[in-house]
Amino acid sequence: MPVALVTDSTAYLATEFLEDLGIAVVPLHVFADEHEYTEGLDLDDDELVRLLRRAKTLTSSRPSPQAFRTVYERLAAEGATGIVSAHLAEGLSGTCDAARLAGEAVDVPVTVVDSGTMGMTLGHAVVAGARAAADGAADAEVAEVVRARAAAGDLLFYVHTLEFLRRGGRIGNAAAFFGSALAVRPLLRLTDGRIQPVEKVRTTGRALTRLVELAGDACPGRSVSVTVHHLADEVGAHRLAARLEERLDGRLVADVAVRPIGVVAAVHLGPGAIAVSLSPVVTPGS
Repeated sequence: MPVALVTDSTAYLATEFLEDLGIAVVPLHVFADEHEYTEGLDLDDDELVRLLRRAKTLTSSRPSPQAFRTVYERLAAEGATGIVSAHLAEGLSGTCDAARLAGEAVDVPVTVVDSGTMGMTLGHAVVAGARAAADGAADAEVAEVVRARAAAGDLLFYVHTLEFLRRGGRIGNAAAFFGSALAVRPLLRLTDGRIQPVEKVRTTGRALTRLVELAGDACPGRSVSVTVHHLADEVGAHRLAARLEERLDGRLVADVAVRPIGVVAAVHLGPGAIAVSLSPVVTPGS
């Protein structure tokens, strides 16, 4: 068995990627009013929106080191010669720390990669690593493929309100930028593992138009994989995907994909959030 790839549930990878490339996923969790939910297992989109609207307390939780250890030991038993475990930004979660603790407790070599991002910007980096592993790359090379693809990517998003980010302590410098202007529609970017402000606009329509424009200007000169992430708004997400396909015509690796936002991102972004993941095709060192 070649080097095995492990990621977490915030990569939001479609089942076909997981099955075709043998990628293992360790889920994060959310606590809402003292009830625990496992990302990807416990809530559909409608249930998630209802939970966001009624819950008085919402927090996300990293996987336990034991959850990682169980996966690593299974992969080792199946013949993995090494493991590359790539996860959402350390600035947002302690998931990488849990993975490192688990890696120290198993016999197979484990390389933990802080992607600095999440969503399909992380997902495409993991897929690129898995394909390199399938071609026979060693673990150090696979890890570098993942790092390079993640570092070249971009994640832009729009939220209806800053309240969910404020509650979860994830708003960072955006709080000062937006101040108390609750009537604005914030555009944000995940940069170097931190949520940073991009600009503020007055209407949802203008916010989505700016997302398309910003995505079109990102990753210049490179072929790019693009995904629209949404929370219970598949129709709107497909409309945005169509606009992105028009704007990025000639640069897309494939049609713009549409994937739902999971519960962990949802508790910080809130209902109505839309994200655009851009993952340019790169080679390490380029």
